[in-house]
Amino acid sequence: MATKHEQIIQYIETMPVGEKLSVRTIAKNLNMSEGTAYRAIKDAENIGLVSTIERVGTIRIERKSKENIETLTFGQISKIIEGDVLGGKKGLDKTLSKFIIGAMQREAMERYISPGSLMIVGNRNDIQEFALEKGAAVLITGGFDTDESIIDLANRVDMPILRTTYDTFTVATMINRAMTDQLIKKEIMLVEDIYTPIEETKFLSLDDTVYDYRSLNTESTHSRFPIVNHNMRLVGIITAKDILGKADTVSLERVMTREPIVAKTHMSVASVAHRMIWDGLEVLPVVKDNLQLLGIISRQDVMKAMQLAQRQPQVGNTIEDQVVENLELIEEEMDVNQLPAYRFKITPQMTNSIGTVSFGVLSEVLASTTKKILYSLQKRNAVIEQMDIYHLKMIQIDSVIEIRSKILELGRRSSKLDVEVYLENSLVGKAIVTCQLMEKS
Repeated sequence: MATKHEQIIQYIETMPVGEKLSVRTIAKNLNMSEGTAYRAIKDAENIGLVSTIERVGTIRIERKSKENIETLTFGQISKIIEGDVLGGKKGLDKTLSKFIIGAMQREAMERYISPGSLMIVGNRNDIQEFALEKGAAVLITGGFDTDESIIDLANRVDMPILRTTYDTFTVATMINRAMTDQLIKKEIMLVEDIYTPIEETKFLSLDDTVYDYRSLNTESTHSRFPIVNHNMRLVGIITAKDILGKADTVSLERVMTREPIVAKTHMSVASVAHRMIWDGLEVLPVVKDNLQLLGIISRQDVMKAMQLAQRQPQVGNTIEDQVVENLELIEEEMDVNQLPAYRFKITPQMTNSIGTVSFGVLSEVLASTTKKILYSLQKRNAVIEQMDIYHLKMIQIDSVIEIRSKILELGRRSSKLDVEVYLENSLVGKAIVTCQLMEKS
């Protein structure tokens, strides 16, 4: 039988796209508490069933597929520009294909407008009407109002007409930035992309015994299995270590590890990798918020996925990309351990309010340098596990620093480096960086 949480999610899924909902109405219609309804609606928002828009409320939207994650909806645009929705609210879940700035005559504009586009314009009512007729949404800049006839048209064609107090240049910049952020998100691999689904997962139940574990172990050659109750909710995990020396008749409930660490489908592979490395875990159960088992993810799956991600071209330009692009190898210099040294210039965007290098930027410089050094040594990618910066002086804007390293430990699966930062041959920073090394593909 479905839980109250699941019943609310199923109820929301049956609602028509564009319909408004609230905690109070959901709780009243399903005869449940408002607290339960609130938590379920938040979960529905996380999985893309509803969207909350300021001054509009929470509305049912069409769930978007993974392939469309790089696109923005008009509802998201409304949030980005801190705008009002004047009309066409049922079209807020539609996706933006492109945007056009209405800075030309109507005749010249026609060739650029297409269904699903966004016309950014001021108080030109004729252009607003023309865009809606062509199947485009409208964004009015400068905080101007529009005619009721245009709002009625937006409602009839189900295309939103938005308003913001920002100017056209600012709005275009904000939307461009949001599109770039969406492209970067698309490149971030999530657990849902790589986990083994429940149909292919071997698991045991609370009623099973050590004998059942040994039989499944022989059949599958795996040594770790999730344990579920009669509702398919995770209650523990069992490993070869847990059943060592135990009789075949012993119940798994007595020897299993309770409250195991779990993964959720929305988690990034990188965060799961860090947890598995830190705690020495080979397998993590993947569960819903109510602990219903969805499948498993293995350490081998994670490492393969991260190696694949390292070889993919980056679509968006992240802070890490900017740092890596500006790291310059000092070919003529090697330290006493024959490790390459790197040069890096502190640009204005990398500084804080007092004109010295941002701590976060410096941490990224040290992390990127460490990864480059380890790859040059063993042709293996690395995941930063821990970084201790224990000496740091202020580094001014436009300074050119040099990063030199010494190996403290280098093993098959991990490494530890002593990284030093120099400015004009003076030591200005020191850190110990511990990394987990990926297996060679």
